[in-house]
Amino acid sequence: MKRSLALLLLVLGVGAGTAQAGEIKIGAGAFGGYAVPLIQEDAGSGAVFGVRVPIRASSMITIEPYYMTSSLDEVTEELGGVEYTRDGFDMKSLGGNVLLFGSTFYPYVGLGTYELSREGSEDIKELGWNFGLGLGVPLGEKFRLDIRGEMDMIVTDESSRKFGAATAGLTYNLTQ
Repeated sequence: MKRSLALLLLVLGVGAGTAQAGEIKIGAGAFGGYAVPLIQEDAGSGAVFGVRVPIRASSMITIEPYYMTSSLDEVTEELGGVEYTRDGFDMKSLGGNVLLFGSTFYPYVGLGTYELSREGSEDIKELGWNFGLGLGVPLGEKFRLDIRGEMDMIVTDESSRKFGAATAGLTYNLTQ
């Protein structure tokens, strides 16, 4: 856990040295969308919601702490001719993203702590990575619409859990 926290702080601190007081802009936003488990059949798709706090450190780098939660649907599986239903995961993540290039179309990468829980299974609490592409559309002087596609990867002892997500969110600029 200490290593996870250290890596998270490193991600959040990237670019802070290049910031100039006049350039820093801070926002607050919420997002929602849809998450899909990838290369795993023991959980269904589900809604994803969260909040982000983008901090524009320079014209090229934005640091973005976030909190995300998702509730994935149950699935019905057949094993040895017997059909049973398995609960989907409740997934929570707290972390930070680094958005690059500060333009309308941007790549980003992030690091966070993830917790996946469901009835009948041991909880998974691990460090995870995410990356994706976003499209930011200004809506006047204070608002911005962000549409993103991302992939989250949580490394477990034996393998990994992967999720794709498509989200849309609205961010309010607090400092402009």
